[in-house]
Amino acid sequence: MQDYLADNWQETLANNGLKSFTDWWQKDADWFEEPNVRRGGWSGVSRLELTDADGTSRVVFLKRQENHVTRTWRHPLRGMPTFVREMKNIHALQEGNVPALVPVYFATRNIDGARRAILVTEALDGFVPLDEIELQALTGSQRRELIAQVADVLARLHAHRLQHNCLYPKHLFVKPREAGFEVRLIDLEKTRHCLFKDSAMFRDLDTLNRHAHGFSRADRLRFLTSYLNTDGKDAKLRKLWHRLAQRAGEKQQRKAGG
Repeated sequence: MQDYLADNWQETLANNGLKSFTDWWQKDADWFEEPNVRRGGWSGVSRLELTDADGTSRVVFLKRQENHVTRTWRHPLRGMPTFVREMKNIHALQEGNVPALVPVYFATRNIDGARRAILVTEALDGFVPLDEIELQALTGSQRRELIAQVADVLARLHAHRLQHNCLYPKHLFVKPREAGFEVRLIDLEKTRHCLFKDSAMFRDLDTLNRHAHGFSRADRLRFLTSYLNTDGKDAKLRKLWHRLAQRAGEKQQRKAGG
């Protein structure tokens, strides 16, 4: 996969001495999250505050990894760096007009036998994970608008037969605005294309349904109504509602049984 550098970040990066893969790799930065170490490799995230020539601050997240791979049917033996997969998914969502992370820089290098990858994305300033939103503090109209915006983003995702594949509320970032909410998807390493839209849809909606603990029965029904763009009498809505409820019950029974 080719190197990537966002045009609107070139001057800022040059102003901060970040002109090459080596500059990024050797950048001294504290870990925002402790590195994930597995299978002889590692992957870590740092938060960087960069400065424009006029003194304006711009924040990015710098993700670096070495020999941290995922195996796919196309790469069954050596695997591929997980950031390669994530960057491809970011591009796929951009092409589908699905709001997600905004890339700043991406590149891979093989150095002395080590497979290294860097992915830099814009910080989502003002956003918080969906599971940190105080639903009870929202007005009725705000709550309905939030649900509608989440439903719209996921409907667009699945319309392109894209499955997030890890759709917990913490991976839906929300930003309150004067009129409504803005929603972005994060953690796209596991996102994949599906042959059929329904396959992408059910896995994601099942995960979200079982972990959206703050949402009431009415909220969930309103979400599905908005997601399917239909009314409460639609047969497809009733079928999906019962299917999700059955799946949640089966999971709960397994959990209770140990």
